[in-house]
Amino acid sequence: MKNLTILGSTGSIGVSTLDVVGRHPDVYRVFSLVAGQNTELLASQIAQFRPEFVVVATEAARTNLLSRLYDAGLARAKWPEVDFGAAARVKAAVAPDVNFVMSAIVGVAGLEATYEAVCKGKRVGLANKEVLVASGDLVIGAARKAGTELIPVDSEHNGAHQCFRAGKRSEVARLLLIASGGPCRETPRERFSEITAEQALHHPTWKMGQRITIDCATMMNKGFEVIEACWLFDLKTSEVDVVVHPQSSVHAMVEYTDGSVIAQISATDMRMPIQYALTWPDREDAAVPRLDWTQARSWTFFPPDFEKFKLLHLAYEAQRTGGSATCTLNAADEVAVDAFLNGRISFPAISVVVEETLERVPVRQPGSVGEVLEIDRESREIARQVVERAGTLNACSTV
Repeated sequence: MKNLTILGSTGSIGVSTLDVVGRHPDVYRVFSLVAGQNTELLASQIAQFRPEFVVVATEAARTNLLSRLYDAGLARAKWPEVDFGAAARVKAAVAPDVNFVMSAIVGVAGLEATYEAVCKGKRVGLANKEVLVASGDLVIGAARKAGTELIPVDSEHNGAHQCFRAGKRSEVARLLLIASGGPCRETPRERFSEITAEQALHHPTWKMGQRITIDCATMMNKGFEVIEACWLFDLKTSEVDVVVHPQSSVHAMVEYTDGSVIAQISATDMRMPIQYALTWPDREDAAVPRLDWTQARSWTFFPPDFEKFKLLHLAYEAQRTGGSATCTLNAADEVAVDAFLNGRISFPAISVVVEETLERVPVRQPGSVGEVLEIDRESREIARQVVERAGTLNACSTV
């Protein structure tokens, strides 16, 4: 029986993870659920999976959750221990009974808990890009020291993980990360200023949270994936290329030194990579749709436009710079995306905010998670200042 802690249980990855777990009650047991403010969904998850320990973001959310459990008529004897805050998230991740942690909290909120789980040698299903983008050196160093297995859950890195099983690391020439191109792929660059939040949130293939969907529209998400791939698979940026494939059937390809290219192909259903992470190195039947090879299909591939999608270029540059540059990149992007979603800046201003923040925040070599979080805080503050100026300039230009 595998005991699980799910960091981010009410998000899309968390919900899909529980779907997989619920189909195999004889194999998996949910020890802990960690969520934010969505106490309505969390209460229903508690009723179904009966975890021992539950964590929410704030004391107010804890009070609200307890009220929901009472209103639902769940016997007090069946209530889990409920806590809140960062220390409680760490407690859930490192509990002695836990042997698998699904890291799916969006942003750096899940960094500390994931890092501590890595230090304790827990197997980690990594669905949170920010863990390695903000703190790759520390996390990978801790994983090597503790012998921790980091199994990527993002479809692209999960696909790459499968492709790398075909040969030795010394035989790898390059990794090809696949991008759908997002909802703005065919929009001319000169019309980017007209793109609304509603348009940018209309992803043609995947259903995801708001920030990651906007990051797909700007291709920053693919930039984060390049950074994550460098850490996960010990690659240089020169060994990671991005290829646009609108059909999203191929998720990753690895080219070997003899010219052979191994591709991972599957339906666009996150339950497959989630189950792969849970069962690795074995494979089990998954309740996901199979591709119908009796139907004719066309797949297209072409290179990304780095001038049109400048954030992808900035991500490569930040990884080459090293140190805290990628932490600042992530923090600035999160602030800029939030400002765009709230109508404070235009779509093309997202890259302007990120680039200026990178220029203004000095690069350091953080030696602890605490230092990473301080750099993240500083970067967000600078990014907010840039947003204010960008928003003012935008308002003046429309007068």
